[in-house]
Amino acid sequence: MSEGYQEIVGAICETLSAATKSQFAITETTLLKRDLNLDSLAEMDLLMALEDRFDVSISINHLPEIETVRDLADAIDKIKRGVAA
Repeated sequence: MSEGYQEIVGAICETLSAATKSQFAITETTLLKRDLNLDSLAEMDLLMALEDRFDVSISINHLPEIETVRDLADAIDKIKRGVAA
């Protein structure tokens, strides 16, 4: 994992906390849909915010594979490093 991986995780957690007004700590193992009750619209809003923040493009084809904060961070990290996600 790249040196910026922890920065990515931190940004995702920060963005999720603000967007969901979560009452508990969001970690790498937090499940996006089950733990945070993200619907498809909220999920798209999150992706757009993260795409802007990290200057990447996350394919919606990857959404079914992204269940946790870690999955999302891994996808962004791979895209930033130019590795096929």
